[in-house]
Amino acid sequence: MKRLVDGLVRMSRLRDRDALDQALVQLVGEHADEGVETAQLMRLVGESQDMRCLTLATNGLAVPATVQNPVWEDWTLLPHLVDDALRLQAVTDNTPALSNALPWRVVFPIEQTLGEVGVLLDVAADRPFSAELLDVLGSAVQNYRNLLGLLDYGEKDALTELLNRKSFDGAFFKAAQARHAQPELLQPERRAAAEAPGTWLAVLDIDHFKRVNDNFGHLIGDEVLLLMARLMRANFRFHDQLYRFGGEEFVILMRCPSAEDALGALERLRHRVANHVFPQVGQITVSIGFACLRGNDTPGAAFGRADQAVYYAKEHGRNQCCSYDKLVQTGALEQAKAEAMDVDLF
Repeated sequence: MKRLVDGLVRMSRLRDRDALDQALVQLVGEHADEGVETAQLMRLVGESQDMRCLTLATNGLAVPATVQNPVWEDWTLLPHLVDDALRLQAVTDNTPALSNALPWRVVFPIEQTLGEVGVLLDVAADRPFSAELLDVLGSAVQNYRNLLGLLDYGEKDALTELLNRKSFDGAFFKAAQARHAQPELLQPERRAAAEAPGTWLAVLDIDHFKRVNDNFGHLIGDEVLLLMARLMRANFRFHDQLYRFGGEEFVILMRCPSAEDALGALERLRHRVANHVFPQVGQITVSIGFACLRGNDTPGAAFGRADQAVYYAKEHGRNQCCSYDKLVQTGALEQAKAEAMDVDLF
């Protein structure tokens, strides 16, 4: 019991999702004397029959150090949920699924939103699970779920449930570190093909949003923001990070092989928004600016470059997507003047 309490206390101090993931599998892995061999925490990504399992953290006797899939992991390399009957059962029933023969495993479903399982804890043991151990693991999972809820409360925008401005700095520096660490994490045969991708920051602003609030009221304006968030989620991949910075301004942090790929993803969103019929309002458009993260970049500097591209888009007709780097290359923006405007985000 003391081991469980000490582990829960350690988890309660954490304010970082990655650290919380690692703390959970560490706590479970500490029960090796009761038969636990490995604990694997996985995030469900994708939809329907193509839902897959992205490893967040693993720990145990067979795994000397906590490991995880890189967030840019090739989609085709992730295991399908439907290929593992026990995991599929846990998701379908939304209750812990326990094997009744070797290999001894229990899979705990963890809800991310009400009624929707988003994470799985898969625990393997060298013997059948005792009722006492199952209770301990269940308590650890419940505590993890509660702490995730507190993090969501502090890190997500209350209206759209996208990430909020407060959480941006930490994610920015993690993205930069992950980019530099990528070659070491990848297998040698995959390394050469994966060195090229960069991290891109895009700023999106809804055109003439003040008119929406003035003409239709703030409740309809809020509905437009909710629908915008939904369109953004449908447009980007599971590892792209989406933020609402306040008002009608959104930010996207994404990995792409090239500027052309980043532009393609953003243009796809721009067209999707322009072709969507918003209730009562009808059609609206967005202006988007984006820039590539640089070595030793800061959140304010990267945001400032993308923001300059947004201003250019708005001043030259709106409803378009502009690359900061291309604007500088063509002379449309003066680099020294633009980069002198390092934005203080907070």
